[in-house]
Amino acid sequence: MSAYQHILLAVDFSEHDDLVAQRAKDLAEKYRAKLSVIHVLDNIPMPDTTYGTVIPLDKDSGYELLEAEKARLMQIGDQLGAAQDNRWLVWGAPKQEIVQLAEREQVDLIVVGSHGRHGLSLLLGSTANSVLHYAGCDVMAIRLLNG
Repeated sequence: MSAYQHILLAVDFSEHDDLVAQRAKDLAEKYRAKLSVIHVLDNIPMPDTTYGTVIPLDKDSGYELLEAEKARLMQIGDQLGAAQDNRWLVWGAPKQEIVQLAEREQVDLIVVGSHGRHGLSLLLGSTANSVLHYAGCDVMAIRLLNG
């Protein structure tokens, strides 16, 4: 196996992001890989924005919820030392947008948190599970403790 050259960290702004981010950062340092970070907006209404739209991080939208999401992504990117142009805020379906960005940016490892769901949640699937099955590159799912 060759060394990873581009690692994509998918964050959901949960309390577990720090653990997942640290794993991605450690891998990027180990392999001297470029580190990118993506957050997909799927839980806030977006005014006049089409699905699958990349949200510019350098322009003020005037929309308070969106600006808060941008600020959080920028904070994570700063903590990781990810270059400004390697930070992505996208409106859409997380599994689809993560996989598409990974393909477009030639990512060879996606790092995502996984809650290890059981029962009905397992049958319905999760973002980590969907990314694992549809990505054209390696996927590392960091197991998170529920609770």
